This record gives sequence, C-alpha cells and structure tokens, in this order.
Amino acid sequence: MANAPETRSSLILRLRDPADSEAWAEFVEVYRPAVYQFACARGLQHADAENLAQEVLLGVARGIGAWSPDKERGRFRAWLFRIARNKTINLLTRPRYQPLGTGDTRTLRWLENQPAPDEADGADLDLAYRRAALAWVIKKVRAQVSEKTWRAFWLTYIREAPVQSVAAQLGMSVGAVYIARSRVIARLNREAGHFETENPGGAV
Repeated sequence: MANAPETRSSLILRLRDPADSEAWAEFVEVYRPAVYQFACARGLQHADAENLAQEVLLGVARGIGAWSPDKERGRFRAWLFRIARNKTINLLTRPRYQPLGTGDTRTLRWLENQPAPDEADGADLDLAYRRAALAWVIKKVRAQVSEKTWRAFWLTYIREAPVQSVAAQLGMSVGAVYIARSRVIARLNREAGHFETENPGGAV
C-alpha cells in the first residue's frame, strides 16, 4: 500500500462505451471527489466546486472518444487536469462570478500565476486523485469482509495496537487476528492493483 493506485488504461478506454455503466460508476466514484478537492483548493465554494466536478466529468464524456494512451500526448490525468483547469478559469471569469473574483485576492493570485497549459503538471489533481482512489479501494474492501475481520486489520495495522490486546478485545485467537489482517492486506493490494498502469508507455 506504499504506492498510491494508478488508473488502468483499460478502464479509461472502457469509458468510450457510454453504456458501460460499471466503468463509468467506478470512474465517477474516484474522479469526482478528486476534481471537487482540486476546485476547492482554487477558491471555489462548495456549490461551484460540485458544478465544476460535474462539468469536468461531462467534458470527459464528450472527449474520451478522441483520447488515446500516447507518450506524445501525455497521461490521462494530464488531459483531465487541463479540462479541470480550463473550466475553473472559465467559471471564475464568468460575469456572475466577478464579485467574488474581484474581492478574493487568493483567487486572483492563483489565476495570475497559472502557467501555460503545456507547463502544468497537474500535481494537485494527481494528489487528490490518489487520495480518492485509495478511499475507493478501502471502501470496497471493507464491504467484502466481516466487521470483525476489518477491525482486526484496522486496529493492528493502522492503529498499531498490540495483536494480543486486539485478540482479547475482539474475542479472537492471536492466530486468527494475524490471518484476518493478512487477508485484508491482500485484498487491498489486489484492488489497488486494478489501478496500476497497464500501458507500458505510462500514458495513463
């Protein structure tokens, strides 16, 4: 779990099929909160950040057919960053948003200091994505195991509580706690592996 999960190029390519509800559901669950966090970090309020996330996802839906994993064009998240950045600037420069933009020096400073699109690396969106993807993996694995198994993992691996005390607290043997923890870790690694880049060119 040391490395944050990467989005699979296979998942991204599946988005070209608007009828692939499973791929879109997974994509939205991971990327919507990432774009929302990205927008909030740039001075947008909750409602506007929510709207921006929706617009970005719609932009992906409209443009995904033209995107392909390519070293020359860069990773998918770099493309997504450009969409999010452009839509953020468009939103902040709309007439209805001018009163906020005029008085919000942090927002103005951010707009003035933005590099050209080809210089932006999307580091903030990348970090937000990684956090959202990790949260998605944890949520999925927790739903796959019993509450006792999850608590055995959480208390000993995340909270670093002594195995013996956790075993007594949960009414389990020490061996059962170790087994439960190992099973959860294996599932987390397996699910995180679903996000690893399959494209050797690293274009995702």
